[in-house]
Amino acid sequence: QVGLISGICMIVGTIIGSGIFVSPKSVLGNIGAVGPCLTIWAACGILATLGALCFAELGTMITKSGGEYPYLMEAFGPIPAFLFSWTSLLVTKPSSFAIICLSFAEYASAPFYPGCDPPQVVIKCLAAAAIVVITIVNSLSVKLASYLQNFLTAAKMIIVTIIIVSGIVLLAQGKTENFKDSFKDSTISVSTISLAFYNGLWAYDGWNQLNYITEELKNPYRNLPLSIIIGIPLVTVCYVLINISYFTVMTSTELLQSQAVAVTFGDRVLYPASWIVPLFVAFSTIGSANGTCFTAGRLVYVAGREGHMLKLLSYISVKRLTPAPAIIFYGAIAIIYIIPGDINTLINYFSFAVWIFYGLTVLALIVMRFTRKELKRPIRIPIIIPVIVTLVSILLVLAPIITAPELAYLYCVLFILSGLIFYVLFVHFKFNWPQKISKPITMHLQMLLEVVPAEEVIE
Repeated sequence: QVGLISGICMIVGTIIGSGIFVSPKSVLGNIGAVGPCLTIWAACGILATLGALCFAELGTMITKSGGEYPYLMEAFGPIPAFLFSWTSLLVTKPSSFAIICLSFAEYASAPFYPGCDPPQVVIKCLAAAAIVVITIVNSLSVKLASYLQNFLTAAKMIIVTIIIVSGIVLLAQGKTENFKDSFKDSTISVSTISLAFYNGLWAYDGWNQLNYITEELKNPYRNLPLSIIIGIPLVTVCYVLINISYFTVMTSTELLQSQAVAVTFGDRVLYPASWIVPLFVAFSTIGSANGTCFTAGRLVYVAGREGHMLKLLSYISVKRLTPAPAIIFYGAIAIIYIIPGDINTLINYFSFAVWIFYGLTVLALIVMRFTRKELKRPIRIPIIIPVIVTLVSILLVLAPIITAPELAYLYCVLFILSGLIFYVLFVHFKFNWPQKISKPITMHLQMLLEVVPAEEVIE
């Protein structure tokens, strides 16, 4: 029942979250000047559009849910597909949840510490509290979680509109001094560009989400590519305009020194009503976190059902009909990520891991053009698009390792590959002793949480 307008709204609503309020500082910090910074934001939008078009062909060719999992399964077999679900469950999804809640905490605490950075303890405790609240809401009721999502999406669009309109008014008044010599003092290298891309693409994360609703779209073969071609460029325009708005009132140095960019913008432009900005940004980030928890809880649940995770994670609450164990597991791992990490390190770690699998998934599209010619392709994009996306993702993954190697990237690769040990022991050979250990634990947790396996649907 989802039409073209709803499809576009879904894309815009899913992508715009905490990223645009957090990433501008990091993109500018890596690249060093206004001109290249705006160029990176536009380039990230183009890459997200091309990636989404590749996913549109995959989604209409293999109409199974589970994101990248079924595409990797069809093209490369069970091992890459298992490694994708392993990495999603333990790295990319929880770290994404942690980043969004840390962003919320920074904006929520900024008004109470005018002129200085809030203490890290305050930010981390607030972020942990946000994770606990969102986990409880999603475990208690699907209806409550979706009502909350609708309200917070509206709040998100209000703050984006306020910032863009304010920026246009300021530009019309001639506030353009920060755009003079906009390419001067830029620090451009392969490493800085790829790290700036990581932070920019974090703000666009969600461009691949439309594949989850292919079955609900009216006339998907027309509306899916149209939604992508209209929706993501619309987000790109919003993002570039928001960045231009920031630069109308802040120099590069001031933006880099700001703890919460949108709050600084609000203080200078909307005073005495500047309290609106941190309030609505907090709403926006909480909405983003709630949406992430809602979908990722389902991913953990599916992995448990497939036998790729503990069986308990696929159980459903008897009274509330929510995948409560999966959501609680997901929230607990996100809290662990909050303890050591600051936002930028987590974003680099997240982007590095996620682009390995985006690249592999788009490569799967190229491989299946030759190995699975019999599959129907209602949407067929020119082969040059997946080739470009694959090459860019290889560059994004390799550039930071080669130019500025850090142990975090090595740990990330080792962690992804460690999934092979679990695959061989528990999925391939199906050892019995873990079952004996986990059976009494599962039984006690079942009684504590009041959860049972989902009913088998007899066809």
